[in-house]
This record gives sequence, structure tokens and C-alpha cells, in this order.
Amino acid sequence: MMKESIEEALNVQMNRELFSSYLYLAMAADFEKKNLRGMGTWMRIQAGEEYAHAMKFYDFIINRGGTVSLRKIDAPPKSWKSPLQAFENAYEHEQKVTHWIHELVDLAISEKDHATAVMLQWFVNEQVEEELNASENVANLKLLGDKGPILMIDHHLGKRKKS
Repeated sequence: MMKESIEEALNVQMNRELFSSYLYLAMAADFEKKNLRGMGTWMRIQAGEEYAHAMKFYDFIINRGGTVSLRKIDAPPKSWKSPLQAFENAYEHEQKVTHWIHELVDLAISEKDHATAVMLQWFVNEQVEEELNASENVANLKLLGDKGPILMIDHHLGKRKKS
């Protein structure tokens, strides 16, 4: 059985992960509208991963005898002025998620909830990968500049496969 503070915090994070999925889906739609289908594909896959993260929290709450609390999810922006801006926003968002995960680990430790602390280690490791992917995309877009190479990187990002 989980303490109420842990259950509440996990529900908040589950809903944040659902927002993350919405955010990346909105980015995918914006890219696809702009005929950057490779970047759209990359973001669609990212949206799916974020949904899967939300479901990890969902399943954990259920398996521990908790109550899942689905909340209102704010609408993400509809468009970004450039691919660089979208990927910079994605990187900033992943940094926020990392901060939230670390806060959850701290709470689990302070509440002596070892099962939650162990489960959250998966997310700690996942966030290293999430930040790396986002920061590499930002660095590549900055390196290549604004115009012509965008199609090259769009093609490259379109090769991403679901993991």
C-alpha cells in the first residue's frame, strides 16, 4: 500500500507524461503540416513513448492498490516558428521532466517507499536518454543552420524506429 503523498505525486507525474505525449503529437502535426514528415515521424514516435511512460505510472499505481486520478490535460501550442524552436522546446521540456522525476525519487526516499524508488530508477535512466536525444537534435539543427539542410535532417529523423 502506498502512502497518500506518493500516490498523489505519481498521479501528477502520470498526467505530466500524458501532457508530454500531447506536446510531441502537436509538434508532429506542425511538422507534418509543414511537409517535414521525417520530423513528424520522429515526434509521433516520441509521443508514443511518452504515452507508454504514463502507462508505466498508471500500472504501478494500480499494482500497488492505489487509485488512478486522471486530470485535465492542457492543450499544447499548435505551431512553432522553426524546427529548431520545436526541438529546443522539446529539450527544455525533457529537462523539466528530469527535474520532476528527481523530485519523485527524493519523495520516495523520504517516505521510505523502496518499491517506488526502485521503479523510478527506470525513469531516471530514461531521462538521460531523453535529454541526450533532444539535445543532439538541437545541436544538429544549430550546426546545419536554417534552410537547405533541414530537409537532410528531416530525412534522417524519419528513419527513427519504435523501440
